[in-house]
Amino acid sequence: MADNSKTSNSLTLSRRDLVRTGVAAAVGLSVGAGTVRGGAIPEDAGLAPSPAPPFNSRTHLNMPMRNLGKTGFRVGIFALGGQATIEQPGTEEESLAIINRALDLGVNYIDTAAAYGGRDQWSQKYIGRVMKHRRSETFLATKTHLRTYDDSMRLLESSLKQLQTDHLDLWQLHNITRTEQLDQIFAEGGAIHALTKARDEGVVRFLGISGHAEPHVLTDGLRRFPFDAILLAVNAADRHHLSFIEHLLPLCLEQELGIIGMKIPSRGRILASWTPPPAEEQPAWARASRPGTLTIAEAFQYAYSLPISTAIVGCDTVAQLEENVRLARDFNPLSPAQMQALEAKTREIARQALFFRPWETQSA
Repeated sequence: MADNSKTSNSLTLSRRDLVRTGVAAAVGLSVGAGTVRGGAIPEDAGLAPSPAPPFNSRTHLNMPMRNLGKTGFRVGIFALGGQATIEQPGTEEESLAIINRALDLGVNYIDTAAAYGGRDQWSQKYIGRVMKHRRSETFLATKTHLRTYDDSMRLLESSLKQLQTDHLDLWQLHNITRTEQLDQIFAEGGAIHALTKARDEGVVRFLGISGHAEPHVLTDGLRRFPFDAILLAVNAADRHHLSFIEHLLPLCLEQELGIIGMKIPSRGRILASWTPPPAEEQPAWARASRPGTLTIAEAFQYAYSLPISTAIVGCDTVAQLEENVRLARDFNPLSPAQMQALEAKTREIARQALFFRPWETQSA
């Protein structure tokens, strides 16, 4: 399957390099040094200048841990994503059970976004109802999907209120897909000014960028600003189209970023156990007519064998969460040959496994 990405040879890692680095490395997350001037944090945002770093005493008992770059934080390789059940209205009981059980099992990184759960921000609301009592146990990350300073600052105030906290451990630019978005973010009055001001005022520890569509757009973002972390999509089908592993991950390692993986099971589409819904119930741009080809264990093993700090996955049930933590606990790194074999298994289902990437402009 053709990949229309172009990159210099200096941004290519071999499978052997990736596996070796993934097993041994403390993947970096450097403290952003570039300050961009902007307005003040709202006075009613409830700031805490120097909160104690989070700590969950159960993490090391339940899964391997890796450095989240240079933050000084050690993160379990499985992290809880704020989608699936947690972003759905009317699921408070199930969502709180998943979040509390995750913390009980040592999960010490929770990711959400202001955009999850629609205008009511259900994901942040449910997580906040647990954070009210257990904030100190987890590294908490959320995102702004808005591109201006004023809009992002208002969104930050709302996120803090919904999450029932006075600070974030990581605030990220959400779903960067086009250069035009970066131009707006880095322009006068752009969202980057909100991020840096929030960090400088102490309401946010670290700053990040996220995306799953175009590796070269994210590369551009990383070259414009010294981010601390990146949330990127990497799964076993990645190398078949617009590969983040080949064209983005090397720069992330060079910059010593905290690297958070997502889209590991691709909302089930990479899994042999997945049953495609009727075509009319699927969006036209992401229709699939067959199951995937991997087990959930294979999907996680592949991701964990990459040089990432952690992988975020949303969970439908407590039982699913417990199985995911068990797979993290039992992880053994794959060899380059084993990783290549899983890549080969995903070739025929690459388009559905990478449904979140653009497919219209492939080159021959």
